[in-house]
Amino acid sequence: MISRLGQVMLYVENQQVALDFWTEKMGFKKLMDEDLGGGMRVIEIAPTADSTTTLMLHNKALIAEMSPELDLGTPSLMFYSDQLEQFHDELKAKGVTVGDLVAMPTGKVFNFADDEGNYFAVSEK
Repeated sequence: MISRLGQVMLYVENQQVALDFWTEKMGFKKLMDEDLGGGMRVIEIAPTADSTTTLMLHNKALIAEMSPELDLGTPSLMFYSDQLEQFHDELKAKGVTVGDLVAMPTGKVFNFADDEGNYFAVSEK
């Protein structure tokens, strides 16, 4: 029986660029950053230090070499914010590519792109 979602794997072209984006622009916390040798670096980040779900930033090329059967596409992620409009404006001010705020039946939502062009969404909650 599954009790919760623990980690989401993000396979990225450049781990340092991805780490900088998520921590400096998105405000995530770095929970772990370890060099395991052989080009294997493990980076764990989360919106807060006590988040129950974290993101793992993995080297896409290395993982593709080690496990060619894996789908290394970017997952479609929906984040929540209790200050959506303010967060939207903050990201814009930091130079993040953000979409327009859109009213949905469940509340407002917008999308944003990381520095590698992967899109994610944020919804008010």
